[in-house]
Amino acid sequence: MTDRIVVRPGKKSEALTIAKLFQISSGGVTDYIWHTYEGEYSGLSGVEIGAECYKREEGLFSYQHCLVAHMDGEITGMAHSYVMNASTEPLADDSDLVLRPYAQLKEDTSLYISGLAVFKDFRNQNIGTQLMAVLSRRACLMGCPSMSLLVFEQNEAALRFYVRQGFEEVARCPSNPHPLLRYSGDVLLMRRIQA
Repeated sequence: MTDRIVVRPGKKSEALTIAKLFQISSGGVTDYIWHTYEGEYSGLSGVEIGAECYKREEGLFSYQHCLVAHMDGEITGMAHSYVMNASTEPLADDSDLVLRPYAQLKEDTSLYISGLAVFKDFRNQNIGTQLMAVLSRRACLMGCPSMSLLVFEQNEAALRFYVRQGFEEVARCPSNPHPLLRYSGDVLLMRRIQA
């Protein structure tokens, strides 16, 4: 099955699909963020606003930081990552209660995986594992001693996947309830040391 999976860099023309997958991965956080941009993008839905963001050539949230997984020519999943270091722009403003965990939890010098998702119809086919393998190689090539990510503790399926991939919890921060968030409880910072 894995020989049918191809992982490659994302393309600008795939921004809408990338946004849909990022929306799946975020547990509602992207919906909250895109909602704050509605004034700048009048008449667009949240995922369409996300697509406009991913069409950008520069910045952390550009298609250029995305990998997409294909199976039989169809996009099945994506991963978005970038190197986290002291000069990385903050993920969020600490004064925003919903985004506070994203301002407080970070692992410097790591390859930060800000989103990883597979469309429902393609799950349990090793696509997430293949994406993670490419991310691991990318981390090594970029000189990152670890990979890191944030996940809601109540997102049990994602948490199980990350633990199977060798990630361990290193810190946590309470989430703040919001109608757009699909989970509550703590947000966990997880890290995997590169071999």
